[in-house]
Amino acid sequence: MRSLRACLGAAAAVTLAAAGATALVANSASGATTALGNRWYAAAPYLMPLDNDPPDPAAIMDATGLKAFQLAFVLAPNGGGCSPTWDGTAPVSSDTAVQSVINTIRAKGGDVSVSIGGYGGTKLGQACSDPASTAAAYQQVITKYGLHAIDFDLEEPEYENTAAIHNEIGAAKILQQNNPGLYVSVTTAGTADGTGWFGKQMLLEAKSQGFTPNNFSIMPFDGGFNGAASQTSALTNFNSILQSTFGWDQATAYAHEGFSGMNGRSDTGEIFTQADFQTVLDYATSHHMDRFTFWSLNRDRQCNPPDNGGRTSGTCSSVAQNPWAFAAYSVKFAGATPPSTPPTTPPAPTPTPTPASCKTAWSPSTAYTAGNEVSYGKHNWKAKWWTQNEVPGASQWGPWQDEGAC
Repeated sequence: MRSLRACLGAAAAVTLAAAGATALVANSASGATTALGNRWYAAAPYLMPLDNDPPDPAAIMDATGLKAFQLAFVLAPNGGGCSPTWDGTAPVSSDTAVQSVINTIRAKGGDVSVSIGGYGGTKLGQACSDPASTAAAYQQVITKYGLHAIDFDLEEPEYENTAAIHNEIGAAKILQQNNPGLYVSVTTAGTADGTGWFGKQMLLEAKSQGFTPNNFSIMPFDGGFNGAASQTSALTNFNSILQSTFGWDQATAYAHEGFSGMNGRSDTGEIFTQADFQTVLDYATSHHMDRFTFWSLNRDRQCNPPDNGGRTSGTCSSVAQNPWAFAAYSVKFAGATPPSTPPTTPPAPTPTPTPASCKTAWSPSTAYTAGNEVSYGKHNWKAKWWTQNEVPGASQWGPWQDEGAC
C-alpha cells in the first residue's frame, strides 16, 4: 500500500480489535486500559509517531473529536531477527517514545491500534520461521501496549511471498484465538478490479486456514484511480470477490469489507479531495461497511504552497485544507459529530499548477540510477533505484516515481 507508506512507514492491513466489545479491559505491562467501541478502531486513521513530523495527537483530538489512532509501523529488525521494532530500528521491548504517545491519547479518553507491515522494510512474517513464532512476536506488542486492536498491513513486496503470507495469516488467527475480544481486519492493495492477483491469493490463504477477520480492507489509490467514483467502483468489485471467495451474500461481504484511502495527492499524483472522502464515506455507511480509514494524519494539513508544487509529501496533503480536515470523516464514520467551530482562515483554492519543463526523454537502452530524471508520456519521472528498459508508469510498484505533467 504505497511507496509513501513505505517511507511514511501507507496496502494490505489487518486490524485486530473486539467485535462489539465496548467495555473490554486488557491488562498489560503499561496498566489496565478500557477499550473503545469497535467503530472507533475501524475509523482510526494512520499516524507515524516517530517519523514524518508527527503531529500532536492531543491537538487533533481537541480539534476534531477523534478518539482512535492507527500507529505505524511495526517491522522486523533491519539487522535481522524475529522480534518487533518500530520502523525496523527501535525495539518495542525498550520503547518509551511510542508509549508516551499512547499515554497521551489514553489520558484524553482515546486509544490506539498498532499497524504491522507496510510497504517498506522487512516484515515479521518474512523474518519469523512459522505462524507460531510470528504470533509470539506480535503478542509482545499487544502485551506491552495493552492493545485492543492491531493492524496487519500486507502488501508489496511481502504479499508476493507465499510463506510470509502464510505466517502472517496464521499469526493473525492465533492472536484472534489467544486474545478474546481482539478486533481483526486485513487490508491489502486495491485495484480497479477490487484487488489484484496477490491480494486474491491472500484471501484464499485466509480461507484455507479458516481465518475470518472483522474485515478485509483495500487501498484504492496509487493504481490509476481518479477520484471517488473509481474508488467506490473498486469497493463494489471487491465485494464481489469477497462473496465468491468466502461464499458470503452481499450484505455479509459488506459487513466484512473496509476502505483505506490516501488524503490529498497520492504517490502517483492522483488527487483525493474532501469531497471525494465524503462520497466514499457515504458509500461505506450506506452499504454498512466495517471500516473507513486513511493514510495519514501526518499528511492531514496544508502544504506551503497548498499544492506543494505538484509534489506528494509525507507531512502535508498537497491540497487546500484546514488542519485535520480529513480526520473529520473518520470521526463521522465512528458515529460522532466533529466540532463545528468555523475555521479561522478559510483554505485558499488549489491553484492549477504550471507544468514543469520536460526532462530528457526516457530511453530503453539507457541504465538509470536512483535520482535520475527523464520525461515520458508528457510527464517527468524520477528513478527510485537502478533500472533499464522499464517503461515509466507501466507498473504502480515500478522503479519510476511520477513527478507530474511537463
